[in-house]
Amino acid sequence: MRLFAAVLPPDDVVDALAAEVEVLRGLPGAERLRWTGRPGWHLTLAFYGEVGEETVPELEARLGKAARRTEPFALALRGGGQFGHGKALWTGAQGDLQTLGLLAGRAEAAGRKAGLETGEHRRYRAHLTVARGRQAVDVRPHVDALRAFGSRTWTVDGIVLVRSFLPASGVPGEQPRYEQVGRWPLGSAGQASDAAG
Repeated sequence: MRLFAAVLPPDDVVDALAAEVEVLRGLPGAERLRWTGRPGWHLTLAFYGEVGEETVPELEARLGKAARRTEPFALALRGGGQFGHGKALWTGAQGDLQTLGLLAGRAEAAGRKAGLETGEHRRYRAHLTVARGRQAVDVRPHVDALRAFGSRTWTVDGIVLVRSFLPASGVPGEQPRYEQVGRWPLGSAGQASDAAG
């Protein structure tokens, strides 16, 4: 199964982003982008790729430990940018980025310690992808519009392990599907739930 660890924004933050994306979809060049849907809006901490069923329990245990070692922290969606000349359009994060980066490192380490090949380590850059382009697209108007975007600040209090199902039908515009495999509260709340379980 194809898995990744992520932070999910709360519903009202997703609503604010959805309103911003509606504006972006009206800008020139928007029709050349594949817009991600609300179910795909997350801040990826670590991507694990294909994971065998036999490895999942070990990965879950290690993610639980990573969550318990990280206290809840404040975060907001803010601004935006692009990767690869319009290959990906994203909104960024603002708040306790140091703790977010620490949590991403722990989620990556959880995969490595569970025996997964996590690839070359890269510096973590918090982002939530809102659109992708198959070819280079001039998204400067979209990036400019995103500069003023900002959500409310929320408290990140948990991480999730998500399974993604890539489109298989070949139908243009079909979105991946996402399913939560597990969720772990951060910090002492996670220790309390372990003691209760």
